Amino acid sequence: MVASTKADAVPSAVAHRGFVEKINAEWHKSALQVFMVVVLAHWAEHLAQATQIYLLHWPIPAARGVIGLWVPWVIKSETLHYGYAVVMLIGIWMLRKGFQGRSHTWWMIAFGIQFWHHIEHLLLLGQATLGRNLFGSPVPTSIIQLWIPRVELHLFYNSIVFIPMVIGMYYHMFPPPEEEGTCACTCAWKRDSATACSV
Repeated sequence: MVASTKADAVPSAVAHRGFVEKINAEWHKSALQVFMVVVLAHWAEHLAQATQIYLLHWPIPAARGVIGLWVPWVIKSETLHYGYAVVMLIGIWMLRKGFQGRSHTWWMIAFGIQFWHHIEHLLLLGQATLGRNLFGSPVPTSIIQLWIPRVELHLFYNSIVFIPMVIGMYYHMFPPPEEEGTCACTCAWKRDSATACSV
């Protein structure tokens, strides 16, 4: 019988890290890239809808983005819209530990705004599910929608979530000198032997 070595007896802590720990360390760059593809695809739909309304002068019911032209029910599905809001919320939350310093501050600002955006979509979903609209409206209505029409409101919401996300990613990729070397991933572009982050 071969005696086990100390290395065999004590498995590496790194090997036993869970999914969340890995997406905030060695998988952080890839996880962020996948998340941003989802975010940008959603943005493209909103921008396509805005183009249809403001540049092509389509009536709002006909302006359904790109996917909505082929699958019309998608644009009207409160469940789908709420689902995306939750995916955004979960994605921002799960990736937060990979950010440090200024990048973390901006990333969490995006999380706070997205949390409220998710509440607004939850209100819309609740009204659509129960068949009872708030404020005597003929259609499901969110709180801020009382003052800002829905198309413009969701362009605004997506903007004010996306902007701090981009600022957070900028500081994450290009950390200030005092924060270099503090991350646990390979996202930062400033790489040399003195400042590289260890995974």
